Formats: sequence, C-alpha cells, structure tokens
Amino acid sequence: MPTIDSPAAAAGEWTLGDLTVRRIGFGAMRVTATADGSPSDRDRAVAVLRRARELGVNHVDTAAFYFSPLRSANELINRALAPYPDDLVISAKVGPGRDPSGEWLPLCRPDQLRGQVEENLRQLGRDHLDVVNLRQAGLESVAEHFGALAELREAGLIRHLGLSNIRPEHLDQARAIAPVVCVQNQYGLHLRRSEVLLRRCAELGIAFVPFFAITGAGREAGGVAEDPTVAAVAREHGVTPAQVRLAWTLHRGPHVLAIPGTGDPAHLEQNIAAGALRLTVADLDRLG
Repeated sequence: MPTIDSPAAAAGEWTLGDLTVRRIGFGAMRVTATADGSPSDRDRAVAVLRRARELGVNHVDTAAFYFSPLRSANELINRALAPYPDDLVISAKVGPGRDPSGEWLPLCRPDQLRGQVEENLRQLGRDHLDVVNLRQAGLESVAEHFGALAELREAGLIRHLGLSNIRPEHLDQARAIAPVVCVQNQYGLHLRRSEVLLRRCAELGIAFVPFFAITGAGREAGGVAEDPTVAAVAREHGVTPAQVRLAWTLHRGPHVLAIPGTGDPAHLEQNIAAGALRLTVADLDRLG
C-alpha cells in the first residue's frame, strides 16, 4: 500500500467530483505492447502496474480498446490491482471501438454506449466505473452521446463523467446535461491547441488531463519528442527530457493531471519522480 510520503504524493492532489487523486497518475495504453507493436510480457506489465501503486499512484486511465493481440489493459489492471483499494480511481474511455482483430470501428452510436461501459466493467471486474470519458470524433454536438452516459450515471453504472478529444463548445454542450469532472485532450509543450480548454477548465474547477504530453508529435509511436532547450534544462536539473516535459505540464495549473504510460519499470520510476521536479521561472521562460 502507498504511504503518505509516497513519491506520487509530491505532485499534489486534485479532485474528480468527490474523488481525490494524485496529480501524477498512470495511463494504461502502453502496458499491452512493446514499442515495436509486439505483445508485452504479462508478468512485467503486471509488475509495472503494481509498482505504480507502491509509488503512490491512485489514478489509472484505461479503455477496453487498449489491447494488443495477446494483452488487454483492463484485464492486466484486474490481474495486478484487484481487489481494488478504496482510494484507487479508474477512469475509462468510451466512444471508439475496435473489432477482435484490432481494426478501428466507427464511433459508436449513443445506444451502443451501454455495451461499451459494460465491457469495461466485465474486464475490470467492477460493478461501476469511477469516471467515464466520452471520447468524441467528428461530432458537431456531443449532447446525445453524453446524455446516454448521463442516464448510465443515474443508473449507478458510472460515478462521474468526463470528455476526451473535444472542442470548447463540446464542454458547454455536456455541462448543460450533467456535471463534467475532467477533460482529456492532446496537450504538451509543443502541442498547445487545447490552451483555451485548459484555461476554461481552470475557471470551472474541472481537471484537465493531457495525453501525449511526453511524445509530442510522435503520439502513439511512443518515445520522447526531442528539443534542444528541453534537453538543456534536463541536464541542468540532472533529469531526463521526459521528466522536464511532465513537470512543465504539471506547472500549467493545479488542475492539470498527468497520466504518463509505460511498460518499462525504470521509466515508471522516472515518470513518478517528475512530480517532485520544480522548474524555475527562468526554466519556464526558456521553455516558453
């Protein structure tokens, strides 16, 4: 069990509705496969998840569509962390889907969302999901989809609702239907298209949860985006460029939560340690 002085605690805390999470969490996408796309080692993936807990992580982000030919992120989480501790918050995404071969399907219809929620519940072995994020793609309005999730929240299958991959108007559409506790969008030092949403979330007291904060333009390919200024700041602090990028992200506001993912135990330790890295005003000015 994590302790009060766990490394993840150094990043501080924020709330998702009535749930308190540490600001540096864990994204489960990368536990299913290695960098070259081959299935991950099951025991190593389970060990990474358990080590994240030992380091104090209590916010895990996942989805039923995170899987490789032999591994499912949700099932690995179930294997590693069940029975789930009371303080652990698991956030799941719905909307996209993949067929058994891994091919992407069109965005699901509102009436298909219950099936996606139930699939996450089955894989995780839970009777409700702490947070469900609607990940949209190409919708002018998220109202119908978000309304369907709000009904599942009323039915007790979901505790809190969030949004992913949205435009600012989507947040207003959703908030007219039910409370929104978080927004997940692509954002990082060199990926700032969601700056308006980051500020809007701060005004509303909503968590902003960036993805691809480390990889930059590489996105799903993984790795760390290269930049000479980031590298220089990293050398001066005796840390890695990935840690600088994570620290910069956390410096964007107390409502910002980081969810770096990895299947590498050493990278996990570094990612969590980034929550304690305090960049100076001069550092932040140089990074821009």
